Amino acid sequence: MQNNTLQKEAQEIYLKLEKYDDIFSDFDIRPYSKRALSSDFLEEIKRATIDKTNEGINLIFHVSENLRNETQEVIIQTRLIEHFNKHQKILTKEKSKVLKMGWSMTFFGFLFMIIATYIMFKNPSEDLVSSFLIVFLEPAAWFLVWEGMEQVIFGSKKSKSDLEFYTKMSDSRGSIVFKTI
Repeated sequence: MQNNTLQKEAQEIYLKLEKYDDIFSDFDIRPYSKRALSSDFLEEIKRATIDKTNEGINLIFHVSENLRNETQEVIIQTRLIEHFNKHQKILTKEKSKVLKMGWSMTFFGFLFMIIATYIMFKNPSEDLVSSFLIVFLEPAAWFLVWEGMEQVIFGSKKSKSDLEFYTKMSDSRGSIVFKTI
């Protein structure tokens, strides 16, 4: 029984707010429903989610009783959910694009290698065009394979931590709760 309690606590993030504006950017004066989130706030949540799974993260905000406004809290909850979902979709599409580009480059690199090999097999020294194609295709093939694999192996992992964070927050079956201090 104690193990389940510890696991549940590990899935909760507790934050104390002096005011609702702590969640949002100081430079954005739009209403909470459209306002940009504070980078400090996002970094704090990201740091707190590192050791958590996608099993339902609960964000628990503690606010002093005299500042509580349930109408504003509903708007803030909706805004946070929209933000997490939007950025998770953006990063997923971005990763997919990078992988698609990497695999395409790798495919064309190998195709160019096959074409260059075929031309060399036919003895290019007798034909100027064939010699030029070999000179052109060999470095292009190596470049495409090298850069394509770099995209697949390293490029798709550049935003890995951000994608993991937004996936945890958007796929989480948890909740966003405001409590009185």
